[in-house]
Amino acid sequence: MNVLWLQAGGCGGCSMSLLCADTPDFHAHLRAAGIELLWHPSLSLASGAEVLDLLQRCADGRQPLDALCIEGSLLRGPNGSGRFHVLAGTGVPMIDWVHRLAERARHVVAVGSCAAWGGVTAAGENPTDACGLQYEDERPGGLLGAEFRSASGLPVINIAGCPTHPNWVLDTLAALAADSLAAADLDALARPRFYADQLVHHGCTRNEYYEFKASAVKPSDLGCMMEHMGCKGTQVHADCNIRLWNGEGSCTRGGYACIACTEPGFQEPGHAFAQTPKVAGIPIGLPTDMPKAWFIALAALSKSATPKRVRDNAEADHLLQKPALRRTRLK
Repeated sequence: MNVLWLQAGGCGGCSMSLLCADTPDFHAHLRAAGIELLWHPSLSLASGAEVLDLLQRCADGRQPLDALCIEGSLLRGPNGSGRFHVLAGTGVPMIDWVHRLAERARHVVAVGSCAAWGGVTAAGENPTDACGLQYEDERPGGLLGAEFRSASGLPVINIAGCPTHPNWVLDTLAALAADSLAAADLDALARPRFYADQLVHHGCTRNEYYEFKASAVKPSDLGCMMEHMGCKGTQVHADCNIRLWNGEGSCTRGGYACIACTEPGFQEPGHAFAQTPKVAGIPIGLPTDMPKAWFIALAALSKSATPKRVRDNAEADHLLQKPALRRTRLK
C-alpha cells in the first residue's frame, strides 16, 4: 500500500509525534507492514520538481494512490479561494490538490484533530476559514462534504488527537494495508475503534482517587483532576492510559488534565482548560453514561467513605501515607 502524506494548516505536531513510534527503524516498520511511503514533507528526501511530478501523476491516475494522509486543517479562505495556503511551486491552493487527490485515493485519512475537525487552527474567529476534511467540529461537511466516500467506500478515517499517538497512525495504516479496516471498525465519528472505543479514564493511575472523589486542588497534587482541575478523561474517547506515550506516559500521569483533544471542538471548551465548570457545585461534564442523580449520590457516599490515606495523599505532591499492610489469605 502506497501512502502520500501532505501537510495543510497545522503545526506539524502529528509528524513529530510519529517519530516517537515504538520501533527502532521507522521505515523498516512500514515496509514490514507492506506500506510504501511515497512522500512525506519531513521524512522524505525528494523535493521540488520530483515531488510536483509525483503529485501530478497521482492526480492524473498514472500513479496508484492507496492512502492519502492529510495533516492539518484545510484553509478555505479568503472567500472560498483557498489562497491562504498555496502549495509551493504549483500556484494551486492546497484545498484544490486535496480535492483532486481524494478523488483518486483508495483511502483518505485525516491525521490529527485539525485534519479531522478543524482543530486549533479553526478556533476563535477562524479568519482562514479552516475546517476538517469531512467535519467542522462535530458537524458533518468540511472540505469534502458529508457524503464523500473514497474508492474503498469508506468515509474519511479520522485519526483524531492533538497530537495523535504515533501507534494510532501506524496501526491504522497497517490495518488498511492488510485490508482489515471496514466501516464497522470505525465509530460514529469515523475514528478507528481500536483506540476510540476506550476512555482516557481507563487505566488512569489516579482512579483510586476518582473512586473516592478525593480531588486535586492544585496542579502538583496526586488526586483526581475531574472535580476541580478540568480533566475530561471520563468522557473522552482514547486509550492514552492503556497505550502509553513513549512507552511510559500520558497527560494525566504527567500531572495534566485531559483536555479532550480527540473530540470535536476541544479547542474551545467554553472555560479554562485547567478549570472544571460547575452548577451548584456539581461538574457540568459528568462521566460518560452517568446520570446526574446517580453521580451526586455516589459522590456523596464515596466522599464519606474516603480513607484518610487517600484524602491526605490527594492534596500532596508525593505519597504521605502508604497503604496499610493486610493479610490477604482467606484462612
